[in-house]
Amino acid sequence: MAESESPENRVAAMESTSSSRSYLNFSIRRRSPVTDSASTEMMGSEGLKSSGKACDKVKIENQSDMKFNYRPSMPAHSGVRESPLSSDAIFKQSHAGLFNLCIVVLVAVNSRLIIENLIKYGWLINSGFWFSSKSLRDWPLFMCCLSLPAFPLASYLVEKLAYRNCISELVVVFLHIIITTASLLYPVLVILRCDSALLSGGTLMLFACIVWLKLVSFAHTSSDMRAIAKSIDKENTPSISLNADNCYDANFKSLVYFMVAPTLCYQSSYPRSASVRKGWVVRQFVKLIIFTGFMGFIIEQYINPIVQNSQHPLKGNLLYAIERVLKLSVPNLYVWLCMFYCFFHLWLNILAELLRFGDREFYKDWWNARTVEEYWRMWNMPVHKWMVRHIYFPCLRNKIPKWAALLIAFFVSAVFHELCIAVPCHMFKLWAFIGIMFQVPLVVITKFLQNKFKSSMVGNMIFWLFFSILGQPMCVLLYYHDLMNRKREN
Repeated sequence: MAESESPENRVAAMESTSSSRSYLNFSIRRRSPVTDSASTEMMGSEGLKSSGKACDKVKIENQSDMKFNYRPSMPAHSGVRESPLSSDAIFKQSHAGLFNLCIVVLVAVNSRLIIENLIKYGWLINSGFWFSSKSLRDWPLFMCCLSLPAFPLASYLVEKLAYRNCISELVVVFLHIIITTASLLYPVLVILRCDSALLSGGTLMLFACIVWLKLVSFAHTSSDMRAIAKSIDKENTPSISLNADNCYDANFKSLVYFMVAPTLCYQSSYPRSASVRKGWVVRQFVKLIIFTGFMGFIIEQYINPIVQNSQHPLKGNLLYAIERVLKLSVPNLYVWLCMFYCFFHLWLNILAELLRFGDREFYKDWWNARTVEEYWRMWNMPVHKWMVRHIYFPCLRNKIPKWAALLIAFFVSAVFHELCIAVPCHMFKLWAFIGIMFQVPLVVITKFLQNKFKSSMVGNMIFWLFFSILGQPMCVLLYYHDLMNRKREN
C-alpha cells in the first residue's frame, strides 16, 4: 500500500495517463490525414466523379470530429473570460443590438406622445406657418436678395484693377472694406425698415452673412496671392512657387463658382467629382422635404404651445422656469438635430453634387465631442475653416496670443449669431451674443475636466447638458417673450 502511494508510482501513473490521452488525441488527429491521403490518392488515380462525393466525405469527417470532440468528458470551461457588461470588457463589445433597441423604444415612445398630443390638443398646424398674406409684403426682401450678386461683381472689378496695377494696395483694401460692409448693412437696413415675416428676414440675413464671409475670403486670399506673386517677381522668396491652386489672377468664372459652392474659403480651383448622380439627388430632395415637414410639425405642435404657456424665464418663479426649460428641451433638441441633418448633410451635399464639389467634409463627429472646443471645431466645418484661415492664424502671425485669437474668433461668431436672430426679430437683446461668448469659459471648464478625469464621457455629457438641454431652450424662451413684449408695445 505504501509502495503504491510512493511519489515514483504517482509520477508513473500521471505519465501513463497523459500518454494515453496524448495517444487518444494523436489517434483523433490521425483520422483526418488518413482520410485526406486516401482521398488524395483516389483523386490522383481516378479523380472525383462529382462534387457531391467530396461534400459527403467532408460531412463524414465533421461527424467523426464531433464524435470525439463533443463528448461529456470534454471540459466546458477552458479559459479566463469576463462578462460582456463588466467594466473592463464593456467597451470591447459591440452594442449594435442595444442601439437598435434604443431606436425602437424611442420611436415607440415618441409615437405615443404624438398620438396623445393629437388626441388632447387636436391639429394645431395652420397654413400661416408655410405661407401667409404677410409674406406677400416681403417683396423688398426678395429684391434685396436678388441684388446681392452686385457685391461680388464689385469685388471682382477691384481685384481686376489691382491685377493690372491701376490702383495701389491701400486703395484695394479700402474698397474691399466698403464693399463687404455694404453687403452686410444693406440687407440689415432693408429688414429693419420692412415689417417682414420672421422666416423671410432670417433667410435674407443668412444669405447676407454668407456673402460677407465669402467676400472677405476672396479679398483676403487674393491679397495673399498678390503678395506671393510680388515676392517671386522680386526674388525675395525663391522657395515659394505658384501652382495651379494659388496662381494669382482675377478669374470671374472661379469667383462665380465660389459664390454658389458649399464653401466659405476661396481658391482658384477645387476638388471635383466625376459626375452628377441624379437619382441620388432626387432621394436627398425627398428626405429634405420629409425632415423639413417634420421640423414644422414639431414647432407648431409642441414648441409653440409650450412657449405660449410659459413666462419670461428671468422674471417668474425659478422652479417654474426650470420646468419650462426642461419641457422645451426635448422638442427643441429634435428640431435642432433635424435642422443639422437637413442643412449640413442633405442640402450641402445636394448642392455639392449638383456642382460636382469634391470636398464634402461639412461636419465631423461633433456628437462625440469631449469638450466644447472640440464641438466648435467639428460642428460647422465651412465656418471653422474660414475662422482658422482668416482670423485665428492671421492673429497668431501678428504675435497675438492663442487665448486672444480664440476670444476674437468667438467674438466674431457671437456678432453674426446675434445679427441672424436680432435683425429678423427687430430687437437687440444680445441673448445670442451672450450665449456664444459664454462658450469661452465652458471651453476652459470642459478642457480642465477632460484633463482631470481622463474620460471622454464627462466632457461629452457636460457639452450635451449646457448646450442642448439648457442653453438653446433658454434662448428660445428669452427671445420669444421679448418678441411678444415688443409686439404688445407696438
